[in-house]
Amino acid sequence: MNPFRKKPNKPLACFLYMTLILSLLITGCGKTESQTENLPLKVNNVDELEGKVIGVQLGTTGDVYVTDYEGDDAGTVVSRFNKGNDAVYALKQDKVDAVVIDEEPAKAFAAANPELVILEEEFANEDYAICVSKNSPQLTADINDALAKLSADGTLDTIKKNYTGTDDEKGQYPYIKKDVPRPNGTLVVATNAAFKPYEYYENGVMTGLDVDMMQAVCDELGMELKMEDMEFDSIINAVQSGKADAGTAGMTVTEDRLKNIDFTDSYTNSKQVILVKDPNVKVGKLSIVEKFKQNFVEDNRWQYLTRGLLNTLLIAFFAALIGIILGFVIAIIRSWHDKHGGLTIANFLCRVYLTVVRGTPAMVQLLIIYYVIFASVNVNKILAAVIAFGVNSAAYVAEIVRSGIMSIDNGQFEAGRSLGLTFTQTMRYIVLPQAFKNVLPALANEFIVLIKETSISGYIGLTDLTKGGDIIRSTTYEAFLPLLAVAAIYLVIVMVLTAGVNRLERRLSTDGKQ
Repeated sequence: MNPFRKKPNKPLACFLYMTLILSLLITGCGKTESQTENLPLKVNNVDELEGKVIGVQLGTTGDVYVTDYEGDDAGTVVSRFNKGNDAVYALKQDKVDAVVIDEEPAKAFAAANPELVILEEEFANEDYAICVSKNSPQLTADINDALAKLSADGTLDTIKKNYTGTDDEKGQYPYIKKDVPRPNGTLVVATNAAFKPYEYYENGVMTGLDVDMMQAVCDELGMELKMEDMEFDSIINAVQSGKADAGTAGMTVTEDRLKNIDFTDSYTNSKQVILVKDPNVKVGKLSIVEKFKQNFVEDNRWQYLTRGLLNTLLIAFFAALIGIILGFVIAIIRSWHDKHGGLTIANFLCRVYLTVVRGTPAMVQLLIIYYVIFASVNVNKILAAVIAFGVNSAAYVAEIVRSGIMSIDNGQFEAGRSLGLTFTQTMRYIVLPQAFKNVLPALANEFIVLIKETSISGYIGLTDLTKGGDIIRSTTYEAFLPLLAVAAIYLVIVMVLTAGVNRLERRLSTDGKQ
């Protein structure tokens, strides 16, 4: 047998072909930007920010500072992004004129993108600290004691030197986890691992200045360390709700934050700087093959997508089961009430449930379930996501199924009752099979929407498919290919699901003619 004639893996081949073809169509085959000369920077100092489009990461102190410019007479516009990487990518594409961001991440962005320049004039000076719940004053005191000791013996300075020191110092002083007893449990620390050099992924492992510092703190406190990666604006919520014991992601103490959360003593000083694009720099683009290797092959970064895909499929499958079971129950209750009366209280509760769930965004429901309803319960994140998406899907399934039941002629109910069948038996053997056949396309659309809705799982620190792509973007500073790969995988899933539903429809149609 000729090994080159082996039947290919169709879904995988489809993903690879789509990724490569779309990349070539959009980016071209490794073209190089034309060079321009002697063009001025759009922003040269702080004063020139007025009247410009300023990019910031949502919820950061940079966001707080530039808010003062918003709505001024000069027409300044503030564009807020969930991630600093997205703000920088917008700058590279001239969608914003400047980005206000922390100095060390700005250096990392500038090092990876030669067309980006950090202005010499600093925008603001600030101190970083660790956020802790106001309900945990003892933990705050313990962390402060540990930080004081680490500062006194030089450990903290060594950790900083390893990540933010000179070029000769960086990477030369890695912190080694101590072999000490850990009788005091686990310290759960929320972070946003897209903030190099403070926290980021390297070879599939979260690392950075804050990560090493928290490990050193745990060594002093006799605790295990568990880092939870989530969206930056979810960190304080996680700490407040008890889902995390502390939070660290280059967080600055502000008056507004102090109203809701406590902070430890400062462990380092930083600056807010202005990042701009130099139009005079000629940038040679990597070929599509080189980009593919950088984003998926190097350091086995494709594993972020596979792990995220597994979680996405797991959440979608079990959420769909909850949606089907709960949705059918609600649909039957409402149909019974509409056709026969009765079940008044149950029907009222179902109507309230449908109104609330269909009237609020899925992301808000996910955050409420994880941070509010399960605030005092250390629930598994995948389980929380399954419940949230299952409850959300059930509301739409219920109305889809109810419409299918109500579309069945009343004569079908009467025929069943005339044969001596109970209402339950009539529904089970006569009505529901016909209703299911009628609403199958609508149910398929709901499950497709459900799969795509799971992309917001990153807000509770869960690594789904979209989050896996975000991790790659934060590591390679390349937005296009990771996003295209994520989109292609979602598309393949939807195509497979659609093909399966179409086959089932044909099967039901054939059975009905026999």
